[in-house]
Amino acid sequence: MRHASKLPNIETTIFSIMSKLSNEHHAINLSQGFPDFDSDQKLTDLVCKAMNSGYNHYAPMAGNLELREAIAKKIGSLYHTSYHPETEVMVTAGATQAIFTIITAFINPDDEVIIFRPAYDSYEPTITLNGGKTISIQLEAPSFSVDWNAVKAKVNSRTKMIVINTPHNPSGTVFSKEDMLQLEEITRNTNIIVLSDEVYEHMVFDAKKHQSACLFPDLKSRSFVVASFGKTFHNTGWRVGYCCAPKELMEEFMKVHQFNVFCVHHPTQKGIADYMQEPCHYLDLPDFYQEKRDLFLNLIKDSRFKFTPSKGTYFQVLDYSEITKEYDVDFAKRLTIESGIASIPLSVFNSHHLDHKVLRFCFAKTDDTLRKAAGILNNI
Repeated sequence: MRHASKLPNIETTIFSIMSKLSNEHHAINLSQGFPDFDSDQKLTDLVCKAMNSGYNHYAPMAGNLELREAIAKKIGSLYHTSYHPETEVMVTAGATQAIFTIITAFINPDDEVIIFRPAYDSYEPTITLNGGKTISIQLEAPSFSVDWNAVKAKVNSRTKMIVINTPHNPSGTVFSKEDMLQLEEITRNTNIIVLSDEVYEHMVFDAKKHQSACLFPDLKSRSFVVASFGKTFHNTGWRVGYCCAPKELMEEFMKVHQFNVFCVHHPTQKGIADYMQEPCHYLDLPDFYQEKRDLFLNLIKDSRFKFTPSKGTYFQVLDYSEITKEYDVDFAKRLTIESGIASIPLSVFNSHHLDHKVLRFCFAKTDDTLRKAAGILNNI
């Protein structure tokens, strides 16, 4: 049988390619974005306790109410705004499912969706699956800052959604308050929905503050805010995230969610709800990851790589232009095979595979792993 593909140009993701190459050559894997250390045993014990206490059947479609209440309480404490836990908070099977569901709920054929490149690789395929048109705005290295005049020029009557990501993966940049005010002004008095991917919200460094879309009233009124417990609590394999939005937007989200996932692993939700009763479990993350960033950069300060310290996420972009003029995908593969260290080339996330001669390295690793990785990088 032969069928026309709905995603004819999609190939194996760079994450799978680089991790497979890393495994084959026993390289240090700083490519894929996951820690090589365990989640807090206390959280694991709370999930096990939930299993042993009977939380083994379907959770409510929107998620365990205690968890939704904990999310609403966290947002109120951090951002001084409110979402109703019963109608404006939804627990999802990871942030990617939330993103998929938001786009599916609102994008119709020929709707335009603005994204910023380099972009997380789930955005465009989901837009395509729903018949939408991706409008890309390229961010230029090394600052990866947004030209808001370029955004204004792209907005028209067909613009249905703008997708932002802050802190930004893969560049490690962070949107400023001024960035968010510009976005708020561009979308004011329009029907544009904002999808704000904020999965690294608790990883902002150097005493800066995360500028969530929910901090800006007009922006909040049109925005979905997406977050990830997997990123926050070092357990990406659990696949638990959430999103928040005004009730009228969330009602449309729920129509798709109920036939896509319906609900998420119940004991994990209950365990996370209990774990969140101690806010230090997420409030301490900026210092935790800044220490790792600073250790990594201090260890490679005398290498031939150039860098601007990451402002957020657990990724660091390194400029290799003084080492070689190779295409970044080729250089990343060669580093994995010949030097034993795996990274992610950024060109695969850019418009027309634009090559800035930079690679992304994940520093969500043990100090020992980072020291070994630095030793390799210093010899390149």
